[in-house]
Amino acid sequence: MELRNYETLFVLTPVLSEEQIQEAIDKFRSFLEKKNAEIIHEDKMGLKKLAYPIQRKATGFYQLFQFKATPDIIAALETEYRRDERIIRFLTFALDKHAVEYNEKKRSGVWDKKDEPKKEKAA
Repeated sequence: MELRNYETLFVLTPVLSEEQIQEAIDKFRSFLEKKNAEIIHEDKMGLKKLAYPIQRKATGFYQLFQFKATPDIIAALETEYRRDERIIRFLTFALDKHAVEYNEKKRSGVWDKKDEPKKEKAA
């Protein structure tokens, strides 16, 4: 099967300790690695305010994985998310070529560079 690019984001409940959060992240990283997914990038986004309360929680720890895998892995990954009571929300989607290119530019810092100030012409 052909490898496709995916991005998965999950939100952990905010009542976890730092060790419990890292344990959950490691669990899903190792799950992807066991299924022969190639993890391209991961971003521990930290504690963020939710747009609306979920399970009476106003915040959550966000974790993002960008990876290459076969499509059959996604259903198994989402089943693991549903089984883990620490996960309050998750979203996994396939990336098209434009999204992959955008992510590569974002990681390389293309948009982080400040533009030189434009010089005004004296009239």
